[in-house]
Amino acid sequence: MIILGIETSCDDTAVAVLNEKGKILSNVLSSQDEFHRDFGGIVPEIASRKHAELIGYVLKEALNLSSKTLKDIDIVSVTYGPGLVGSLLVGVEAAKAISFSLNIPLVGVNHLEGHIYSLFLEDSPLYQTSNPFPLLILIVSGGHTELVLMKQHLSYQLIGKTRDDAVGEALDKFARALGYSYPGGPAIERLGSKGDPHFYRFPRLNFKGSPYEFSYSGLKTAGIYYLNQHKNEIEKHISDIAASFEEALTDILVQRTLRAAKDFNVKAIGVVGGVSANKRLREKFAKKSAMDVYFPGPNFSMDNAAMIAMAGAMRYKAGQTSDLRLDAVSRLKLA
Repeated sequence: MIILGIETSCDDTAVAVLNEKGKILSNVLSSQDEFHRDFGGIVPEIASRKHAELIGYVLKEALNLSSKTLKDIDIVSVTYGPGLVGSLLVGVEAAKAISFSLNIPLVGVNHLEGHIYSLFLEDSPLYQTSNPFPLLILIVSGGHTELVLMKQHLSYQLIGKTRDDAVGEALDKFARALGYSYPGGPAIERLGSKGDPHFYRFPRLNFKGSPYEFSYSGLKTAGIYYLNQHKNEIEKHISDIAASFEEALTDILVQRTLRAAKDFNVKAIGVVGGVSANKRLREKFAKKSAMDVYFPGPNFSMDNAAMIAMAGAMRYKAGQTSDLRLDAVSRLKLA
């Protein structure tokens, strides 16, 4: 069984080809960062137009690298939400066209479910574990900060999320205040690696009675206020300031996750999404967690189509397919 995965939920056009065991035959991604950088963030109209321009080329390249043709494809799996509706529509319509023309099954996949199944690609520790459940998943990206309890494959219970800004959004906005362009996460990590994380203590907000919920609006605002009030210190201590902000941000993630892991008595923790690539976050989990913590491979933390193909394969095996009425759902929920 050969699965074609398509991912266009935001600003990256991605297509991958997998076999039924999760082996990646090709995984192609075309980034739009250069088109959005001058605007300080993603412009939805530009993103959808670029997807429409690039989807054919990315599809062709993925097939070429996998040594497959469209006639070899057995299933087409596509992200149909959540995300930017114009971007999602490009991938959904491409997948429906392929499904219809080849008369093969179509599987719509939740983008967040795709991130979760980046942990189950071939050769990953979880792929080789017969029963890793219950498993606690921390999803951290530019648009999402959520804690999800996974009791078995394809079964999710949302137990905590951000009340305002997502963690990646806070990183991007703080980086912009420091004078760095989009995306801001890598810039903060690069600066912070050279700084003192205890230079300044930024606030860690807790909610009484809601121990698994997050808030990053206050931390972001505190960071920007600090920069405005200490303009003369920024140039001299920019690495220390970045490290301190990153320390607060990761402290919140690790503290909430480890508490939930203990309370729900899970076997292990999985951390997925773009921010899961953050080195400080990975090191902090390794230092503070008594149980196994799993991360995607270096190339699979960010949006990619291999994870969508893997999630689609799991849905197909469970007898869950979509029809040609599949539509984009910008605010699609996981649980």
